[in-house]
Amino acid sequence: MDTGGLPTLTQDDLVVRTLGERSFPSPLDGGLLERGESLHYVTEDDRVLVDSSLSRAVRRGVPVEQLPSFEPGGPRRTLFFDPARTRVGIVTCGGLCPGLNNVIRGLVVELYEHYGVRYVLGFRNGYHGLTADGEEPEVLTPTSVQWINSQGGTVLGTSRGSQDPAVMVETLRLRRIDVLFVIGGDGSLRGAQAIADEAEARGLPLAVVGVPKTIDNDIPWIDRSFGFQTAFGRAAESIRSAHTEARSTRNGVGLIKLMGRHSGFIACYATLASDDADLVLIPEVAMPLEGERGVLAHIERVLDTQGHAVVVVAEGAGQDLFAASTAADASGNAKLHDIGALLRDRVTAHLAASGREFSLRYVDPGYAIRSVPANAHDSVYCTRLAQAAVHAAMAGRTSIVAGRWHGRFVHLPIPLVTASRNQVDSKGDLWLSVLEATGQPVFV
Repeated sequence: MDTGGLPTLTQDDLVVRTLGERSFPSPLDGGLLERGESLHYVTEDDRVLVDSSLSRAVRRGVPVEQLPSFEPGGPRRTLFFDPARTRVGIVTCGGLCPGLNNVIRGLVVELYEHYGVRYVLGFRNGYHGLTADGEEPEVLTPTSVQWINSQGGTVLGTSRGSQDPAVMVETLRLRRIDVLFVIGGDGSLRGAQAIADEAEARGLPLAVVGVPKTIDNDIPWIDRSFGFQTAFGRAAESIRSAHTEARSTRNGVGLIKLMGRHSGFIACYATLASDDADLVLIPEVAMPLEGERGVLAHIERVLDTQGHAVVVVAEGAGQDLFAASTAADASGNAKLHDIGALLRDRVTAHLAASGREFSLRYVDPGYAIRSVPANAHDSVYCTRLAQAAVHAAMAGRTSIVAGRWHGRFVHLPIPLVTASRNQVDSKGDLWLSVLEATGQPVFV
């Protein structure tokens, strides 16, 4: 994992915003947690070190107590909000991802069953639901969300695109919302930051807590994002199917385009899970097409050797092969050129020109993967993320996301996780594992 500038990170980058002093006793006392000493409560002097190795820590040249560290997640003994009077909103934004409904259910159950919060609204269709034109929000209860974790998608709906922070904060003020949970990716989290800033400017004690969502696993400073394991597992099934099709025909070529706008994690992990690919192309590694050292020549060599070939490509790979464009989607993301279609056409033309009889099958399973329910492992992770987010919000943390680092749940300032992108390190052990599994040359 390349988090971008790990050695230069300082403690100032990790300061967590709080709404004020905590004075309300936690309802977890006498319930889930015992009074007195408890391993479940988090103490404020506990920290989770950023560095995962001794060599990195030593390179900083500071005493141990000054090493950069994250505030740990978990329940606090006292709360900022009075649970009996707290009103909560939940919104899901951006593209679909396995586990969205699991997070919604986890938030509602934790709020109701363990903190005694009795007013939770689900705002419809992303940030649009926080505008004057938004649909009436849905009242969420443990009964209403009881079975949603078995469904894909999001029961609250979603949308792309930004909205005016002043308008959204006014909507929250009118509905007397104290806590807003935002389940979304980097663009959605920037919107959450804008809401938190606007609320602070107005003097409103609004806690804004994000649950980071990205099927591409490209949000930095967290071990992984929810839904990612489900996604690469389903992607591996697509690779296996393409491999079966390819090896069943003479000179069969299977071409699978997977998610990954800027980061090739799904392509890498799905390849390692299936062990059926001969070539993997990701945004982080250049992919020349022509020449003896190019993709087309390598595919031919694989066909000569084993009679079939399977190629996996992340959607953001090879964008330098297209003319520059300034087109963007509603969220402000650059619109990608279709690398899958380009590869399909170029491989077809190249093999046809060589006089080789072949059969090429092109598969793009992206929407099918995004819409599936979370698997068991992601379901557990979603529930635990939701619990950590509720603990943070009730303690008055704001402008943060709940994530996991080195196996511990932590609070991460939103500006930190939106300032860079998690990408596959082209010199790291993950990419080396892919090269070993596929046998593809390093120069591709």
